Amino acid sequence: MRKLCVWGVAALLMAACTPKAEQATDSGLLQSKFRTEVDGKKTGLFTLRNKNNMEVCITNFGGRIVSVMVPDKDGQMRDVVLGFDSIQDYISKPSDFGASIGRYANRINQGKFTLDGVEYQLPRNNYGHCLHGGPQGFQYRVFDAVQPNPQEVELTYVAKDGEEGFPGNITCKVLMKLADDNAIDIRYEAETDKPTIVNMTNHSYFNLDGDAGSNADHLLTVDADYYTPVDSTFMTTGEIAPVEGTPMDFRTPVPVGTRINDYDFVQLKNGNGYDHNWVLNAKGDINRKAASLKSPKTGIVLDVYTNEPGVQVYAGNFLDGSLTGKKGIAYNQRASVCLETQKYPDTPNKPEWPSAVLRPGEKYMSRCIFKFSVDK
Repeated sequence: MRKLCVWGVAALLMAACTPKAEQATDSGLLQSKFRTEVDGKKTGLFTLRNKNNMEVCITNFGGRIVSVMVPDKDGQMRDVVLGFDSIQDYISKPSDFGASIGRYANRINQGKFTLDGVEYQLPRNNYGHCLHGGPQGFQYRVFDAVQPNPQEVELTYVAKDGEEGFPGNITCKVLMKLADDNAIDIRYEAETDKPTIVNMTNHSYFNLDGDAGSNADHLLTVDADYYTPVDSTFMTTGEIAPVEGTPMDFRTPVPVGTRINDYDFVQLKNGNGYDHNWVLNAKGDINRKAASLKSPKTGIVLDVYTNEPGVQVYAGNFLDGSLTGKKGIAYNQRASVCLETQKYPDTPNKPEWPSAVLRPGEKYMSRCIFKFSVDK
């Protein structure tokens, strides 16, 4: 009996000294897998939650949305964005998943632009053009992060004059708030000490089925009468073309997969599917719905609002199954839809388009709202 008592005490002591298992987020993420240092700055995972138990997880590496848990028509919570479940995957597998893109989202022709008579040469990292701020754009930088309350996170990054070829020291802020109406409200702010260009966006890859399967049945609506055609290198031609009578017409809901392979239409051939900017009818009215995506399978609806003039719709054409994301799922071609609110591509070289120039004393302000609901 005496030995049993001693063993019992030892067992209790061991139990008391054994660390408790780490609590995962609702989406299955572990904080410990997002802690490291990149360029001397610490990374982490930040969890937002509203009164409806909707959950959004964000890492300050690239200002990325890692997971978004929303209810489907049966009340089941589903993760509706693509991404990785560790910081090491984000570092070792270059991607734009969920990222805060900058200094200039989308493409700049040949990586060149002229501002106030000075020509600047940027990195050429995509078919001879500069894409998403260059190979070391904001998506690969560590933002300083502050979480003032359970529903908000504030991310700050200071980009130096000459970084990736862009002029001016700029201080950028990304404010993400999870509202109680199940909307992710993203605000971008920037200030500069030298004339520069700024165009930021969020690059979340949405799959409202929550299983990273095909996007073909997703119903897409874009409130736009016009879009900006591209050439075979994905560069805007300068034309603003009507969607009327083309596969680019999403003014009423159309399944993404219905016309995406109609390569007789040269724009779908050039874009390898949908990878184009639409000229929004809202013209900066944040209260007018710019675009909508719906899953008939889950009933989950995503409505997009913005004060920007355009939205880039990218249908995951270059996913090829080589990237394995959260929960060991391989991301195959067209497993998502991106809805990137922004200035038009190559705006710095097309002065007739809405300007992306930011000067000292001015404040860049851009806003995007991703609002989730259910259509039963």
